[in-house]
Amino acid sequence: MAAAGAISVPLWISTSTSTKITACNTKSRISYPLKLSRNGLYPLSTFDRNDKYEQHFTLKAASSSSVESTEYTEEPATKVKFQRSLSLPGCSTSLSLLGTGYREKVFAIIGVKVYAAGLYVNESVFSRLDAWRGRSAVEIQQDPSLFNVIFEANLEKSLRIVLVRDIDGKTFWDALDEAISPRIKSPTADDKSALSTFRGVFQGKPLEKETSIFLTWIDPTKLLVSLSFDGMPSSVDATIESTNVAAALFDVFLGGDPVSPTLKASVAKGLEAALK
Repeated sequence: MAAAGAISVPLWISTSTSTKITACNTKSRISYPLKLSRNGLYPLSTFDRNDKYEQHFTLKAASSSSVESTEYTEEPATKVKFQRSLSLPGCSTSLSLLGTGYREKVFAIIGVKVYAAGLYVNESVFSRLDAWRGRSAVEIQQDPSLFNVIFEANLEKSLRIVLVRDIDGKTFWDALDEAISPRIKSPTADDKSALSTFRGVFQGKPLEKETSIFLTWIDPTKLLVSLSFDGMPSSVDATIESTNVAAALFDVFLGGDPVSPTLKASVAKGLEAALK
């Protein structure tokens, strides 16, 4: 039996000379030069027929799962797969995945997973974190100054949220606003306008399972919001220009009381590995 991921193609290979072999099936005979090697051709059995050696081969294709594993990281609790590198609208370079996690809401004592999330960063940020080289993930996770440096760096970073259940846009925004607004102590007119723009992205939109929401910090003062219902976004749905709103949103996920502890813990592990 062929291994998983292989395509089995029965062939009779007759080696009449050292430079040419003949492949045929039971219905028609086609002769063409081939090079005998184990790069894609795997002999299963050999027969001696009419003074020629004939072998039955399996032609093996590359396993799609092995290719996929090199390009994606799976968030273990939700099984959502995150690309390890993203190119997003408004970003000057591709961003690399630093960690993944999930958001859970409790209803009547039962925890319900709402979405998975992955944090992507411009890898240039690591050069600004030399003071934390050699630190453990636990030490990194407990040090708010490191996350402040990441936020304040004038480099792009993005949070990709992938819904694991259907939810209407108003409900999603209400939950997000419930976390953002208390973190803005004295909102200015610009902050209120930014929150209104932010809200408008989600109002009246049914957000189905597998919808992706991209929250991309271009710099500490500007946030881009993009929705995608079938893969990667092709455009920006809203630009939020407010340092307070941008900082509050970053704190929601990577501050002292994150809405997804699993995401922050995973990001800390990613930083530990990057800063060895």
